[in-house]
Amino acid sequence: MAVKQTLQAKYRLLSGHEIPILGYGVYMIPASSTEKATREAFNVGFRHVDSAIMYRNEKPCGQAIKNSGLERSELFFTTKIPPGSMGYERTRRSIDSSLREAAQEYFDLILIHAPYGGKEARLGSWDALVEAQKAGKVKSIGVSNYGLHHLEELDEYIRGGGGGEISVGQYELHPWLDHSDIVSWLQQRKIIVEAYSPLAHGSRFREPVLQAIGKKYGKSPAQVLIRWSLQMGFVPLPKSATPQRIRENIDVFDFELSAEDMELLDTGEYSPTDWDPTVDVD
Repeated sequence: MAVKQTLQAKYRLLSGHEIPILGYGVYMIPASSTEKATREAFNVGFRHVDSAIMYRNEKPCGQAIKNSGLERSELFFTTKIPPGSMGYERTRRSIDSSLREAAQEYFDLILIHAPYGGKEARLGSWDALVEAQKAGKVKSIGVSNYGLHHLEELDEYIRGGGGGEISVGQYELHPWLDHSDIVSWLQQRKIIVEAYSPLAHGSRFREPVLQAIGKKYGKSPAQVLIRWSLQMGFVPLPKSATPQRIRENIDVFDFELSAEDMELLDTGEYSPTDWDPTVDVD
């Protein structure tokens, strides 16, 4: 049964836990601004914050959680293992370091940020995540920026007794970056797909198709892109440190893009605005 999309809605993960269907991203928000911005996101209704070791803002995210006035169980907090911490021992230390840095007893989700380091390091990092999950340091685990060959490698390892489950796959996803092959692979296996940079860093806001659709619904280009992501079944992670835009980014549940508009946004284009380890890494 499909989940009714509201700000409070959640998807069930393969781990058995739940994830809010809309998240707040803090990529490129300076640490000095992150706590204030994240608390604003919580104030307007976000309950899901996506950070990473590489973002250097886990600590203020943790402070925002502590000072939010909300129960920890109401919030979903993600971090990621960076390329420099691949391999079992380094990932194990990285997890413990992140828990200390963010002053958390657990993370809701830890992802391998990218498939660097080679097969042995990737599988070693996965072993460390599975171990941390069993120890209660993290509730759900997954990957980010894995290409199909990396996913197949991990899937084979898990099915061969490696343990754990891929609960989430996170990718840059928007109408101008067609990862439909990867999305299909994940969704066929009931793995939740998260969309980072769902606004393409604002680089496409002037696209005529986006302007026309926004005018039709009385919505901004950002709101149309978030709505597109939700209707694709993704968990979008829009980022903004501006209170007005943070509020705007949750005002996406009072309209629905038509099938025709969704088709217009199916550009088939492949233009990453960020890195693309899905194809660049062996």
